[in-house]
Amino acid sequence: MAPTASQPSFSEPSFLATRRGMSTLLLLCAVQFLDIVDSSIVNVALPSIRRDLGFSQQNLQWVISGYVLTFGGFLLLGGRAADLLGRRRMLVLGTSLFAVCSLVGGLAPDSGTLIGARIVQGIGAAMMAPAGLSILTTTFTEGRERARALGVWGAVSGLAAATGVFLGGVLSEGPGWRWVLFVNIPVCVYVLVAAFRLIPGDQRRARPTSFDLPGTMLITGGMLLLVYALVRAPEVGWDDAHTIGELATAGILLAAFVLNERRARTPLFPFSILRVKGLAAADATQLIAFAGFISLFFFLTLYMQNVLGYSPVQAGSAYLPVTVGIGIAAGVSAQLIPRIGTRPVIVVGALVAAGGMYDLSRVPVDGSYLADLLPGLAIMSLGLGAIFTTVTAAANAGVPADKAGLAAGLLNTSLQIGAALGLAVFSAIATARTDDLLSAHIAPAEALTSGFHRAILAASLSLLLASLIALGVTNTRGQEPPTASGPVPTTTSRRTPATADTEPESAP
Repeated sequence: MAPTASQPSFSEPSFLATRRGMSTLLLLCAVQFLDIVDSSIVNVALPSIRRDLGFSQQNLQWVISGYVLTFGGFLLLGGRAADLLGRRRMLVLGTSLFAVCSLVGGLAPDSGTLIGARIVQGIGAAMMAPAGLSILTTTFTEGRERARALGVWGAVSGLAAATGVFLGGVLSEGPGWRWVLFVNIPVCVYVLVAAFRLIPGDQRRARPTSFDLPGTMLITGGMLLLVYALVRAPEVGWDDAHTIGELATAGILLAAFVLNERRARTPLFPFSILRVKGLAAADATQLIAFAGFISLFFFLTLYMQNVLGYSPVQAGSAYLPVTVGIGIAAGVSAQLIPRIGTRPVIVVGALVAAGGMYDLSRVPVDGSYLADLLPGLAIMSLGLGAIFTTVTAAANAGVPADKAGLAAGLLNTSLQIGAALGLAVFSAIATARTDDLLSAHIAPAEALTSGFHRAILAASLSLLLASLIALGVTNTRGQEPPTASGPVPTTTSRRTPATADTEPESAP
């Protein structure tokens, strides 16, 4: 049959296959890598930071927690601001703030300056991450290339979490701990230059008739207090009056936010986005899965350094095979999405990761890397790569372009809340077991290892729970997303990449 006007005889080349398309994807992945790696790169450098700046043990945790607090607390606001104020604008603003804080933190003469820099750096990350992901989802819209781009983005999240530990060890033992912050600056410069060269400018927008100031204050205050309570819970205890009060107050603020949004003329958080099929399940899957993964890295690093006596570089290098496994799983998963969809890959990935983590929950006091750590790490990394490659695609399936920033903020919020929740819950499990054994006069190394066993076992069970939640995600195969007003017609041709900020030109 001869081709008709509605059935062109050829298809336009994929934007992702062009040099500009690949450069754009590289830029956006660099944004995600920066945001995630800074949650873990400082971990191994903490002893050096404490000695150099005279930190107390109580305040040292805020070098990490300060960043996590504002990153998680401002993500929803950052995502919606990208939709309303312009995605490139928010990306540039957030990256600039991130770079300045990296410089200030690296030059910090005292503990207060470093903590302050990390707190503000988290705000910059909360602007960058949802802006970057929403630019990706509104730029790569053709089915197969969209699946590949989202797959790469998701894989970068897992790679950054594992790579951060390695880089932190190498830099802190090499040029010094300050370079775990200085290393961000050249990457930020690249992002800023590439953003102006590759991403279309934001069109002038009509101002909302009224900005949802009450909603902004309620959601930001509620999220900040929630993350703060989760970060402090392992130290002060879950049954402490402060923890209970903070969690209760956070719940009240978030409930008030929901009531406000239902009445607001221009809500900060349009609840219609929750009607997107499978969105809530995808975000919940990432929250539970990341709670397990981040906790695993935390406890294994402590085990290697405090029980096996590894140096920071040795402990960091132990995760290099994890990056290889994530890369292999990401490549395979990206090929599977167009064939079988996201749901089976996420479910199987969670089960595989749970198996690897269960194996790691049995490491002995005198364990060796090749026999006791490497097999479990290799298995776990394959599951991790599969989950984060596919859950990103599932969480963005069916999201209208005008709410892409909000969807990106939700996805990144689930990641940060998952990390804080996992460390809070599983640290309490590990500490309780270790304290019980120490009070029974068990050797410290054995008591620590037993505590790690309990925590990692619980983390593996969280991956089983994630596999059950994943049964509710959308089984997308990379279909094109709907526009703000409805589905994209199958005959629509995309000549140039565009973000949702770019409004259609009027006809000549």
